[in-house]
Amino acid sequence: MSYPTPYLELNAILAQLLHQTQRILLENFVGLYLTGSFARGGFDRDSDVDFLTVTHADPTPEQEAALQAMHGQIYDSETPWAKHLEGSYIPASLLERPDPNHTELLFLNNTARELVRSDHSNTLVVRWTMREHGVVLAGPPDPKTLVMPVVPDELRQEVARVMERWAAEMDAEPEVLENRWYQPYAVVTYCRMLYTVQSGTIISKLGAVCWGKEELDSRWTGLIERAWLERPDPSLKSKQQADPAEARETLEFVRYALELKDVCRSIQLERSRLARTSKKHLKISFREAQLSQTFKGFSSGGRFSP
Repeated sequence: MSYPTPYLELNAILAQLLHQTQRILLENFVGLYLTGSFARGGFDRDSDVDFLTVTHADPTPEQEAALQAMHGQIYDSETPWAKHLEGSYIPASLLERPDPNHTELLFLNNTARELVRSDHSNTLVVRWTMREHGVVLAGPPDPKTLVMPVVPDELRQEVARVMERWAAEMDAEPEVLENRWYQPYAVVTYCRMLYTVQSGTIISKLGAVCWGKEELDSRWTGLIERAWLERPDPSLKSKQQADPAEARETLEFVRYALELKDVCRSIQLERSRLARTSKKHLKISFREAQLSQTFKGFSSGGRFSP
């Protein structure tokens, strides 16, 4: 394995993860890849370390027990990087294409020491990142051989559903935003999701912050800037209370993002329909203009364009 990151201590942790995973999985091992910001770019010392271990089949109970012990040992390492691994173990046949069943995989969450079953990594977002930017630690050298192309509009739809689900949870329990880690995380993540709804691609956290400050309504610039500055020390801040005013403003921003998502999707769907019925383009284009005007009236002060 070459040096996949500029951080020597992290490279040592990744080498340990690779060596022990290969030893445990043996013939069941296909490959180990970095995803997330260490694949797309935009990482820093506060980034979590997203990985994807590809297998031939779901690990056996014996392999799962050995993987649990391995992750506990890595977590107990002195370097802080050991506590910020996040990733899943996914069979190659499941990774290849979208999984409508949302199969739960062995998953290690950031700051956790134990694997759980979760569909967290079984998404189009992870597949897109893996295919387009996956960093090979071991295994097939071209991730495109493992993952079929992700259709941009399917990616948009998946992210739009996540935006709606999270917003519903926040409306039902707004106190979740009173956590000093989760409140800025929600702001940055909604910027990222809006970017995906617009572009059909994925962007890093830093990229989303810069994009949001430039493209979204200027009244949210301060909130976005403060959210980015709150990123350091997530383990500490997850135990602290957020500023109540920041929590309230974040909930307002989430509602704004949902409305903006709906307008953007309406325009995109209309454009797709016009593309399919090009002969009627001139007759129907006025409707698109009306939608665009609605969009401009909603998002004054920004240049977000669907």
